[in-house]
Amino acid sequence: MNIMSRCSKRGKFLLIPIDVSMCRFSIHFLPPPPTSALYWANTYIPNTLSHCFRFSIHTMAFFTLLEVQRIAEFLNPKNAFRFLPSLPLLSSSASTTATSPKPNGIRTERKMGDTEVSYFLPSRESGVNDMYLHLGCRAPPRFMERRRVALVWAIMRVRHPLLASKVRMNSYEDISFVYDAPLSSKDALFDAERHLDYRSQTKEELIDSYLNGPRTLSQECLSYLIVSHIGGKVPEQIPGSHLILENFDLLICATHFLGDGMALHQFANDFSILLGSDIDGAGLADKLAEEWGQRVRHATPVALPLSMECRLPSAPEKKISRAATRIDFALSQQSLIGGHNFPRRSSAGVRHTIVPTMSFAADTTKAILKNCKSHGVSISAALFAICNVAWARTHNKGWEMPIMMYSALNMRGSLQADKRLHDSYWFLAIGYFNVVLPSFFPASSSDAMFWHRARSAKAQSTKAAKTTMVVSRCREMATERGSRARVWAKEDDDKLAGITTPKPQATSAPGPTPARLKPKVPSSALLGLSLLGNLDGIYKHSEFPDIKYHTLTTGSRQRSGGMLLFGYTFAEKLWISLGYDENGFEEETVRRFWENALLCVDEFLVPST
Repeated sequence: MNIMSRCSKRGKFLLIPIDVSMCRFSIHFLPPPPTSALYWANTYIPNTLSHCFRFSIHTMAFFTLLEVQRIAEFLNPKNAFRFLPSLPLLSSSASTTATSPKPNGIRTERKMGDTEVSYFLPSRESGVNDMYLHLGCRAPPRFMERRRVALVWAIMRVRHPLLASKVRMNSYEDISFVYDAPLSSKDALFDAERHLDYRSQTKEELIDSYLNGPRTLSQECLSYLIVSHIGGKVPEQIPGSHLILENFDLLICATHFLGDGMALHQFANDFSILLGSDIDGAGLADKLAEEWGQRVRHATPVALPLSMECRLPSAPEKKISRAATRIDFALSQQSLIGGHNFPRRSSAGVRHTIVPTMSFAADTTKAILKNCKSHGVSISAALFAICNVAWARTHNKGWEMPIMMYSALNMRGSLQADKRLHDSYWFLAIGYFNVVLPSFFPASSSDAMFWHRARSAKAQSTKAAKTTMVVSRCREMATERGSRARVWAKEDDDKLAGITTPKPQATSAPGPTPARLKPKVPSSALLGLSLLGNLDGIYKHSEFPDIKYHTLTTGSRQRSGGMLLFGYTFAEKLWISLGYDENGFEEETVRRFWENALLCVDEFLVPST
């Protein structure tokens, strides 16, 4: 299909051949475009219609429909929208850039902090660390009708602008969130619809396709919502049948550089409260218009939440203080000793993540939590000890080296107050800490030894969170992770481009090692633990009584050879899951570890009757 538009001001013609089958645009008229296609559409078209070139979106750049529309509108304002409905999506539906039916919107940009960069750069290739939250529920069909879900999704995206943002990367040092605010409440709904999908898949199929299939998210699509109902279309609500419940699966998807687990679960709760409210469709549309008016129309510019590094208390200005923080960080890292890893496969295949999950009945969970409390620990500390003992019973070698495990540290309590902090909780605010425990586990006095290990894990976790140096260590770790991610990203990009960087040649023989320097000790982590605690403290089930959640599974797309254990309570049940790349590890070892972990829960956490 060819479209001829006339430039009324200059008397020029713009030919846009549109190959619908190949999703390709060829535009003939401008010198090489600047970095921003939007800037090109707004500025270069009026000023520089003097040269001719062939520009293929399919092979050279990615234009949003909004940018193509702005080009067409300048050339022929009356017919600017005539051809837009026939345009195919420029990529998979999950990765489509949000579009707007009107030009001249408000654009807000914010540079990424080091922690965000450390998650963004590795995600570019295959979506490493892209988060998901699966919620299984039973609810009346009217609550899951597409328009209702889209309205609630739109309201939440207006409240939390990072969800509707994109990423622009100019260089490894210049990476930013870019938010094009919706031009109206209808535009916000249109954008939400673009990032919403209805499917007919089971829970297992949903999670497997997200973890192991083509990437759902992208730099142009940082969040996505999937609703699944077996049988396809959501059945219509029959009058008088409000007590009839259908089973639905929700999958909330978001990049990890956008936020953390706490943001994801708080969002799911707020989303559920609005979805399960008594407000009808018209009321939700009015609420969307109200939210848009408050947060966009009367807020210029639209505020994006600041990065964690910008919200942490200021670093000391004195050189001696800065040196002290760096020395403290270095010493804290040197104390981390770990000499155990899961054995890898000699020839690892294509990454394939699986998530075996175990839940415990409500009465069993209640007894477990009571038992942990009686021994002075939380379920989180007990799970460190569970992994410790399970590994000791799985791998009876290397007892001279301790076991190290890592976990995330919630830094939200250390952030300085900021208006944008209260407006949106969607931001990344995590540090990291490690727990080191002995690798041997004596058969005698095993019960007493287990609870001793659990109390040791609790003490180490508390020390990491309560130390007066927590802020400076978090800042130093963020800087280190950001620098490391940039180096690795450049190496990966160079390798992909076929660029080889020669290693520097040694000009002379290495000198003797000073006797005062200690040999480097191993600091390998066995696995990571994501300990979310009591999620029933976040989900206010009583505020959406018609939506009855019965299942929660969470995790992320992993790199090859990744492994993470999750532990939390939800719907009055204890849930433990192990997400790992089954093609990256020796199968028998992982299987025995998981079996031993579940046996340890029964042996130590469930009280004997």
